[in-house]
Amino acid sequence: MSQVSEARPASVSTEPRTIPLRRALPALVRDPLGALVDFAQDAGGDVVRLNLGSFRPYLVSHPEHLQRVLRDNVANYTRDGDGLLWRPVRRIVGDAILVAEGEVWESSRGALQPLFTAKRAETLVDKMAEAINEAVDEWLEPALAGRPIDGGAELTQIVLRTTMRVLFADRISVPDALRISAALDTVTTAMLPRLLMPAVPYAVPMPGDRRFREAVRTIDEVVLPIIREARARPTDGDDIISTLCRPRADGSEPDEYAIRGDVVAMFSTATETTIALLSWLWPVLASRPDVAERMTDEIEQVVGAERVGREHLPQLRYGRMVLDEMLRLYPAGWMIPRTAVGDDVLGGVRIKAGGTVLVSPYVTQRMSTFWDDPALFDPERFAPELPRRRYRYSYFPFGGGPHQCLGQYLFLLEAQLIVSTVLSRYRFRLREPADLTPRMGASLQPKQRAEVILTPVERPVAS
Repeated sequence: MSQVSEARPASVSTEPRTIPLRRALPALVRDPLGALVDFAQDAGGDVVRLNLGSFRPYLVSHPEHLQRVLRDNVANYTRDGDGLLWRPVRRIVGDAILVAEGEVWESSRGALQPLFTAKRAETLVDKMAEAINEAVDEWLEPALAGRPIDGGAELTQIVLRTTMRVLFADRISVPDALRISAALDTVTTAMLPRLLMPAVPYAVPMPGDRRFREAVRTIDEVVLPIIREARARPTDGDDIISTLCRPRADGSEPDEYAIRGDVVAMFSTATETTIALLSWLWPVLASRPDVAERMTDEIEQVVGAERVGREHLPQLRYGRMVLDEMLRLYPAGWMIPRTAVGDDVLGGVRIKAGGTVLVSPYVTQRMSTFWDDPALFDPERFAPELPRRRYRYSYFPFGGGPHQCLGQYLFLLEAQLIVSTVLSRYRFRLREPADLTPRMGASLQPKQRAEVILTPVERPVAS
């Protein structure tokens, strides 16, 4: 199967095709993700504008246009913290690395970048493997008893245990990390009404506002005392909190709430990306037993009775292809809004200054304009021997350009270690049929809870 279909050239016009309010609004309320894919697909990748009343964003889906927005003309397309779609995020993290631009963003990213290099990530593999094996060992008791586990919750615990150890030096305990994670999950669902109706003023109460405020309070109750302790007793540690509490390269010292914003932003990206990806493991493999069998066969051949370690990962090629395909169909960061600083032209379509541009990996990665049979889960699309994709931005689950996810290499290593460790130790089945319906929030996760029944892999005892 070829990776990418030939994309027709973007048509040339002066004004974008507009999806009228009577069509756009009901479709987005009924099925936001499906509607966005349909709008983009119907336009064949041309820029379209969505009439949502006073809010009229541009939907950009063609990889050539995405490259201009995310890389080639990135200075013109900013993460405007005052923009309608960014405002709810800014209420959580302030002017943090997740939202900031210019010197503020450069300062935070410059401080954190050394923690996420590929070279450093490789040095963390053994420590990650140790934490993962400790957690997976704890599954043996319910597995032997035939008792179902909450597959999503258990994988979340593994990610939190691993991430707190390797990136936060256990400054945040696993119980506290669970509190933050639950609060962030509440935040993302509570702010969804405002993301879907961004033009509604904050003076007007909306469903979710109270839960949002309570969740932010919970986050502050955990994070602020840890930051105060780290600032009062500075160390030369290379964990995220120690790093953010130090003076920046220019000698400036960030205040408590600037550090808090960056800590929350990095906690979210360092955990949510992997949690969201792995949440699809159970339903995807349950719905595709052929893929699951090939993965377990590969793990058996490469790892056998050993514990998964650094030396095994390069040989687990098919498992990595499965993760890449999961990221294509279910990217954690499904929406990347930008604000046009000045007028621009994308594919012959004029983008007006101040306009909101919607970029969505979920949309582009599901378009038949750029992918053969895009709804089919097919890891073979990512076979290393296949030709390179025609368009760099037909696949961009971690974003692109200067704002591309800082820790993508580390997060994929972590995900590969977790999946390979779980499947080397257990076989599984779901208590209920697999449901691949996504639950939309800041990230995409399955709507249905995965109750998983595990069976330990039996291995012959050496004589």
